[in-house]
Amino acid sequence: MDAKTQKSEMTRTAIVGAAMDLASAEGLEAITLQAVATRLGLSKSGVFSRVSSREALQKAVIEEFGRRFLADVFVPAMQKPKGLARLDDIVARWIVRTRDVESETGCIYTAGAFELDDREGELRDVLVEEVTRWRAALRRSVQQAVDTGELRADTDPAQLVSEINGLIMSLLHDARFLRDSRAGDRALHSWQRTVASYRA
Repeated sequence: MDAKTQKSEMTRTAIVGAAMDLASAEGLEAITLQAVATRLGLSKSGVFSRVSSREALQKAVIEEFGRRFLADVFVPAMQKPKGLARLDDIVARWIVRTRDVESETGCIYTAGAFELDDREGELRDVLVEEVTRWRAALRRSVQQAVDTGELRADTDPAQLVSEINGLIMSLLHDARFLRDSRAGDRALHSWQRTVASYRA
């Protein structure tokens, strides 16, 4: 990669990062090319030349959030053997990330869902696709724990994933809104009780 291309990529990365900060603070709809340009000390045309449109930048923010989320929560857990050890590691990492990251910056998946739940359009579709893909990966991890015989054969993966998601949303509410310093501990305890009820 030549120096000019590398600089352009670094600038685009900075643009997406600034837009992500804006979305975390004010919502996806707060992202505008001018707002991001102002944050970075760039011209609006300079931002436009690297992302092409406001909608493309909003989409890039959702995708980048998903990439970072998976890098923190899902990818490291793949080092664990298939089954309950992997599922437990995924949920534990999700709890830690929610407690340590999303409680400070907000969660684009959760906040975006509330922001876009009653709107139609490409941005909503992109967010739904990201969340749906994550839920599918989580369901597969549950199914693998059933297949290894660690969770009961009658376990409904979609039901358990729904319960995990509810636990995380409660954690985010208590940690971010109520500023409860023990919210993470409570979430982990809730997970341990929940998974115990599904054990074979």
